Amino acid sequence: MKTRNTLLKSIGLLLITGAIAWAGPGQKGHSHSHHGETEYGEPGDKSKPSRTIVVQMQESGTKMIFIPDVFTIRKGEQIKFVLRNVGAIEHEFVLGTKDEIEAHAEQMRKNPDMEHDDPQSKRLKAKENGEIYWKFTKAGEFEFACLIPGHREQGMHGKIFVK
Repeated sequence: MKTRNTLLKSIGLLLITGAIAWAGPGQKGHSHSHHGETEYGEPGDKSKPSRTIVVQMQESGTKMIFIPDVFTIRKGEQIKFVLRNVGAIEHEFVLGTKDEIEAHAEQMRKNPDMEHDDPQSKRLKAKENGEIYWKFTKAGEFEFACLIPGHREQGMHGKIFVK
């Protein structure tokens, strides 16, 4: 019985320690993080040449949009996304596969204050600018979206074709 109680206490301590490590100190919600190679590429290197794509984020009537909302990129190409939130409210730009975007959107609905620590995403306040460097190492069809609850549903998403 003593061994079982010790085992249960150890498991409980591990679960608590893991939950604290997962949430991190002083964060709203939890951090969503990808810092290595993904199905669609890897973080870019600011010191290496890249093609620049300027992306505007804004509201337009009852819609929320990216301009442009479709990109064609060569496999192996590094892109410097220059992000400009020209809208009146906060928006974000998140790269991913269709499945990742859908899963992350679900997490955001449950925790809209989730903070990001990702090289492939950036949240910008109204009238704020930002940059993302990303190297697309694999061919395929990928997505980008604003995952603040309601924004993607109002049209704030796009496609990336890597050839």
